[in-house]
Amino acid sequence: MSADPHVPPELSSFVGRVAELAAIGDAVTAGQVLTLVGPGGCGKTRLAIRVCRMAAEAWRDGVFWVGLEEEADGSHIARRMAAALDVLLPAGPDPVPALVSALRDRELLVVVDNCEHVLDDAARVIAAVLSKCPRVAVLATSRSTLGIAGERVWRVPPMGLADALELFLERVRAGAPDAVGGAEARSGARRICDRLDRLPLALELAAGWAGALSLAQIADSLSAPFALLDGGARTAPFRQRTLQGSMSWSHDLLDDDEQALFRRVGVFEPGFTADAVTRLAALGGPGRERLLKALRGLIDKSLVVADTTGPVARYRMLGVVRAYALARLQEAQEAAAARDLHLDIYSSLLEQVAPLLDTDKDAWRMQLGAAYPNVHAAVEWGLSRADPTQGRRLAAACVWLWHLEGRGTEGVRLLRRAAERGADERSPLQAEVLAALALVANTAEPGVEAFEVARAAQQLAAETNAPAAGRLARSLAALGRLAVGLTEALDEARAVRDEAVRAGDGFVVDSTEVFIGLVHVLADDYREAIEHLERAVEGHLGRGDRGMGSFALGWLALAAARSGALQRAGELAQRAVTTAEPLRDLHWTGSARAILAEIRVLQGRLDEATAALAPIDRLVAGAGQLPFITGWERCKAMLALEHGRPREAVEWCWREGRWQEEPSAEWLAPETQLVLAAALRQSGDHSAAARVLHALSDAPVTKQMPRIRAGALDELALLSHATDTERALHLHHEALRIRLDHDLVLDRVASLESLALLNLRRGAAETAGVLAGAAERARSDLGAAPRPFLRVADTSEELRARLQEPALHEAVEHGRAMDLPAAIGYATRARGPRRRPESGWESLTPAERSVAELAAQGLSNPEIATRLFVGRGTVKTHLAHIYVKLRVANRTELARAAAEPLNQHN
Repeated sequence: MSADPHVPPELSSFVGRVAELAAIGDAVTAGQVLTLVGPGGCGKTRLAIRVCRMAAEAWRDGVFWVGLEEEADGSHIARRMAAALDVLLPAGPDPVPALVSALRDRELLVVVDNCEHVLDDAARVIAAVLSKCPRVAVLATSRSTLGIAGERVWRVPPMGLADALELFLERVRAGAPDAVGGAEARSGARRICDRLDRLPLALELAAGWAGALSLAQIADSLSAPFALLDGGARTAPFRQRTLQGSMSWSHDLLDDDEQALFRRVGVFEPGFTADAVTRLAALGGPGRERLLKALRGLIDKSLVVADTTGPVARYRMLGVVRAYALARLQEAQEAAAARDLHLDIYSSLLEQVAPLLDTDKDAWRMQLGAAYPNVHAAVEWGLSRADPTQGRRLAAACVWLWHLEGRGTEGVRLLRRAAERGADERSPLQAEVLAALALVANTAEPGVEAFEVARAAQQLAAETNAPAAGRLARSLAALGRLAVGLTEALDEARAVRDEAVRAGDGFVVDSTEVFIGLVHVLADDYREAIEHLERAVEGHLGRGDRGMGSFALGWLALAAARSGALQRAGELAQRAVTTAEPLRDLHWTGSARAILAEIRVLQGRLDEATAALAPIDRLVAGAGQLPFITGWERCKAMLALEHGRPREAVEWCWREGRWQEEPSAEWLAPETQLVLAAALRQSGDHSAAARVLHALSDAPVTKQMPRIRAGALDELALLSHATDTERALHLHHEALRIRLDHDLVLDRVASLESLALLNLRRGAAETAGVLAGAAERARSDLGAAPRPFLRVADTSEELRARLQEPALHEAVEHGRAMDLPAAIGYATRARGPRRRPESGWESLTPAERSVAELAAQGLSNPEIATRLFVGRGTVKTHLAHIYVKLRVANRTELARAAAEPLNQHN
């Protein structure tokens, strides 16, 4: 690219802006003016220079640069343009006609740089030239639009992140090459780019500090950018030697109304509206109409950015511009009054849209979501005041934003602060704050805090006559009763629902319906669960409550899946995901996707399960602290197991309990404990698997959860396959009995598969084949893919050899002809009768014989339990039976009586 003597030289490399250059180059047209508009330091001049160099050969008579940065008197613009174009002008009061005449037949591009301080005169000259010179194109740069007929405005955006990083790091290398290197430096560079809105001038000035501070220190110092960003090149125009100088240049060009509005809108976060701006009239000075006119002036002068693409125009200031505005606000001693008014504005907004909470929560969320940065700032300010009442009230009113969107952690922080500011008062407001905190904490952070706060809110609401807060708190406290037992939780949920029905509290009615349905799912009463959950889905989605609606759909999908309706379950789970996604919340969307993934695993569609979790995995990978997503870790563990990676599955299960200081299996969900036990067994750690299963079986809540009890029995049986096949057979059939009694259709298939494997181990190839074929048929009938007959942990050579037996293959075909009820009947009959004498050594079961042998060797009950992977209570029960059958009274007699029979047995 050859140099043009009429265009300023590029003294440093030009970085990025490929798309912008292409767009500007295409827009430069003969007979028209294109104005590059943007705040000081955004790169307008550098863009114009580069466009000139790229376009030089396209203009027959050349490209010419007219710089107005030193032009204090606009009356000389025409003569400055003439000098740049080598045009001689006669003396006279108005040189414009002569300039126009000289350019009439020429084909060229004129760049008029830095027009903002002589805007009227620059506009007049450019308009005159274009009116008579059809082959002349004008490219202007200005902080304000020219305002002439036919002007096309191209607002220069901040640099893209990749370009900004490249520019900043290149300038750092030029002055301090050792400062760039390593992930920490890269992270600091990115923070600098974000804090400086990716403005080229600010980045160049920040890079100048790299020889004195690390990039992380520079980033930390930019909370006050104007104090740091000085010391630009001495050859630069004075307004670009410091960021302060650049902003002062723009500020001084504003009229009085614009200056007043400029500093006052500094209190607004991005996303404020014209209505909010007009409320600033309460501070005195310009009235509503003058404020709107001043707002348009700030937009034209690139100090406020307008977004008019939505139904309501919204505005923002770039961060460095806003920092300068706030400094001027402080200087004018208006900061506290402006922030108080800002708090009033957004408190009024919450009151205005509150009726939508009961009719269209989706619409409420969308309106408040757009205003959230300002709502959040108002809460922060309100809680910092000497009287925090208004801030606390606003925080409580924001609860549904924090509950429904991806801001739960922030909501918990602010609501805790609001609760702390009111800790000494017993008031309805404090009850509302505590109830709000319990609601947000329930979805943002697992653990007992939400339930403890809910109980405190419930008590305070009753004391201070705050019924709405009391109902919400009571419904949340009911969740905590799950730790006591399903029956207790269900009774409390029904009582809360009935109270809410009488009060007409739709949200609490439908939320407790969800909870009642959830309890029925846990109790494996799917018919009742589906009835309540379908009612809750209708209620929540009717009000636009996507969060609870998606939650109810997810549990409805699980109820359908576990009762055998896998296709409907998949449809419901997909609907739960679709419902949650507009919330842009990792908790709600993640939980819905976890349920969808679990159902895809149950269907045997593992690739689809992985795909369901992929968006969440990507988001979580970039999160500093792993968020709380119900069921996510368990689904990752299930997938790892299906793919033959049991150790990885163990790790994923333990991650679910990472919120506890000392994670233990009892803090994991019962379903996760089952997956953990299976993973431990398949990884070879049978002792740990047995401990998890016995603790799970002994837990009070588990005794009310048939599916979990049956699953634990099945896993205990699998642990006994290699050591005590008769005990394993008994446990498998007990699990099957429970699954039959409670309509656990899908789990009945798992029973068939477990029994098939056990019979294969016992050498009963025909029975094993029939059960395996029947299980394959059942999975197909239910809409699931077949599973391998042998799992990863059961790949011994002996078993693999048995798979080749012809009798097995014939039996599999026979089993495929059976429906599920017929297969269950076959499995029950195949168990056959058991005939043993009433007393003596032959009367002992294999499990009792094993206990007797170890007891005779002198092992204690705990040692026997560990050796045989059973509970201590089980050992004690076996010994009692042994004493009766052998007619002995203690271990000494047992050892003496056992010596001869045990020797014969061995």
